[in-house]
Amino acid sequence: MTRLIIISNRVAVPKARGAAGAQGGLAGALNSALKDNGGIWFGWSGQESEDPAGSINLQRHEGVTTATIDLPARDVEEYYNGYANSTLWPLFHYRLDLTEYERETGRGYERVNQRFADAVAPLIEPDDLVWVHDYHLIPLGERLRAQGVNNRIGFFLHIPWPPTRLFVSLPFHERLVRTLLEYDLIGFQTDEWRGSFLHYCSKELNAEVDEEAGTISFEGRSVIARTYPIGIDWDHFQAQGNRGESRNAHQRLLSSTRERTAMIGVDRLDYSKGLPERIDGIGRFFDQHPERVRDLVFIQIAPPSREDVKSYQDIRMMLEQKTGQINGARSEVDVVPIRYVNRGYSHAELFGFFRGSKIGLVTPLRDGMNLVAKEYVAAQDPNDPGVLILSRFAGAAEQLGLDGTGAVLVNPYSPDDISDAILQALDMPLDERKARYEAMIATIRDDNVQAWTRCFCADLTATR
Repeated sequence: MTRLIIISNRVAVPKARGAAGAQGGLAGALNSALKDNGGIWFGWSGQESEDPAGSINLQRHEGVTTATIDLPARDVEEYYNGYANSTLWPLFHYRLDLTEYERETGRGYERVNQRFADAVAPLIEPDDLVWVHDYHLIPLGERLRAQGVNNRIGFFLHIPWPPTRLFVSLPFHERLVRTLLEYDLIGFQTDEWRGSFLHYCSKELNAEVDEEAGTISFEGRSVIARTYPIGIDWDHFQAQGNRGESRNAHQRLLSSTRERTAMIGVDRLDYSKGLPERIDGIGRFFDQHPERVRDLVFIQIAPPSREDVKSYQDIRMMLEQKTGQINGARSEVDVVPIRYVNRGYSHAELFGFFRGSKIGLVTPLRDGMNLVAKEYVAAQDPNDPGVLILSRFAGAAEQLGLDGTGAVLVNPYSPDDISDAILQALDMPLDERKARYEAMIATIRDDNVQAWTRCFCADLTATR
């Protein structure tokens, strides 16, 4: 049987059997694939160590083998906080103003990818399928080829791929793309991101590109680029809705809003999510419709992330300031229009919060997919569903709203657009809410994360 070798920046270790909120989502799907096929999940442990040998910690749990290495503090700073999250992440999310071009962090990124290759190559057997994940490890395929790994190697990018005119601002951009072309199969979340990559290969590398087939022929190699929109773990997420934790969260939200319509946003505290712009849109709504302040309460759940990166500290301060200004201007003794919660919740609790919220507000400035949009719809009562307001710049918009039948699409940069969409959602009749829900729910249910995993692995198996 062909084994599966999964390589990512971090490794999700399976939870103990029967543990509360057993693993779902991408981690659950990949663990399931590893159980079915055998193999190893390799990545960084999340721990820092100055061990020069780079010892591998192998563990086996519920049929899944994980292999992790520690990284020196300098590597964490240069590779992870530096090049991955201060250069590639903002650039790939179209934020040139936040992109840092530091040669030293680029060297750290190359060094850690080499460290990964040195550590994992001896674990790979000749017939294994190798699947590398995300922007942290773009050069890894080339490093593995240099180690003599001739296996079928696939790569999936979970975030957007920027247009050529932005990407060429990256020093050594051509070298980075050449490393990508050492993979056999490259996966993107949307046709738009895939098209941007193919355009770069054609215009900057003069590669032979077949856009319809997604093939790139370059210097004697043929590589396939395809679109694989990731989905949620439908069965796992639905099971969360049957737990007492979910029902309690649902009841807590309903009792605390006291007949007001709840509108919810759930996002990591990240500048790509458009949170300050979202708050501006809500402020514009209350400015234009002050009489509706008793009709609507907005709940923003925003767990902190990457707290040691300055741009993330800035976004938190800005969000707290904007929220405070609106609440100060619009609150009454018994009414606070915005609730800002800077912590995370379990999947079960989020299901309950989504079920009790009649509007889901998902307005990233740019997002590879955004599974919160799909989870919000999946949690709705089919007989009385809520309305999803979705940024047209989220990858999920390709599946959930571009034809105008599902989500209410907005320009997240426009406060007026967000304000108009909130009014539309508040006043939307039940028949239209049901129709929009029905237009989205089938693809959310069927194009789930397990189907995504099977499809990518089948296509990778068929290469070469």
